[in-house]
Amino acid sequence: MRDVVVDTEVIRDALWLACRAPSLHNSQPWRWRIEGSAVQLFLDAERAPRHTDTTGRELVISCGAVLDHFRVAMAAAAWHTNVDRFPNPNNHHHLASLDFSPLDFVTDGHRQRADAILRRRTDRLPFAAPEDWEAFAESLAPAGGIDDVRVDVIGEEGRAALAEASQLTESLRLYDSPYHAELVGWTVDLPLDEGIPASALPSAAESDRVDIGRTFPVVKHPERRREIADDHANVVVLSTYDDTVHNYLRCGEALSAVLLDATMAGLATCTLTHITEVPASRQVVAEMIGAGDAVTPQVLIRVGVAPGSEDMSPPTPRRPIDEVLEIR
Repeated sequence: MRDVVVDTEVIRDALWLACRAPSLHNSQPWRWRIEGSAVQLFLDAERAPRHTDTTGRELVISCGAVLDHFRVAMAAAAWHTNVDRFPNPNNHHHLASLDFSPLDFVTDGHRQRADAILRRRTDRLPFAAPEDWEAFAESLAPAGGIDDVRVDVIGEEGRAALAEASQLTESLRLYDSPYHAELVGWTVDLPLDEGIPASALPSAAESDRVDIGRTFPVVKHPERRREIADDHANVVVLSTYDDTVHNYLRCGEALSAVLLDATMAGLATCTLTHITEVPASRQVVAEMIGAGDAVTPQVLIRVGVAPGSEDMSPPTPRRPIDEVLEIR
């Protein structure tokens, strides 16, 4: 039975949890609307870091992640979410229309997956090498059962080439003043409910030990995770077969699935998009995974082990739910 009216507080609680999803610079570019038995998801294009994400691609990927997070949260509340993507062909900002049907039984897996939303962090510090990586890597394809998204893994043997692609990205943007000004704007003197706080950024010394990552404005704090001299993360690449807004959304859903899978497996993650923002470095990644022009790399994810909990940064802030939710 579909189109069941779910209690507004149940949906509100699930949306609060879903909005822990990662987004570009923690911009949280989504708006939600409850209308009768349905929930609508819209892209909030006004929140775009325009010089970082010049096409709006990463904003839609971010919304795909929050969409999958919402489905996970609703499942833990005993509701199956039915998704109609892009219900209005004349409005690509209307990303999804959702309705619900009762879930027969809430398993421990449903609850653990929802709990993983709260435990997940974007960890920019160096990682130790993950154990039992082969078994975990095999479980990723296709991510979340999404056939529109291809999953590849770049191991230690591809590390040097991937680091060069990361450095190429930074060098091509060395004199890009609008990009650097925007980056500072999302990481310095921010309100409490958006952007990236200093506690979530690496210091210069920590950045030196991670050779694949976006270069953020320098922050000062005691050096963390000193026992790991160099980053030993494996890297997961999510690519789409078509460079379309529909596939951007699906890629975001796959991103959510991989991040939650890793968190449930006790692994740390860091989502990377800077390499895919520049065509030259994006092409390097495509060649590394042997795809050529067959697929388009969209998102990379560093996956590894973060020993101990003392280095875990506090949760990054989120906008109040009343700012992103409208009830009609």
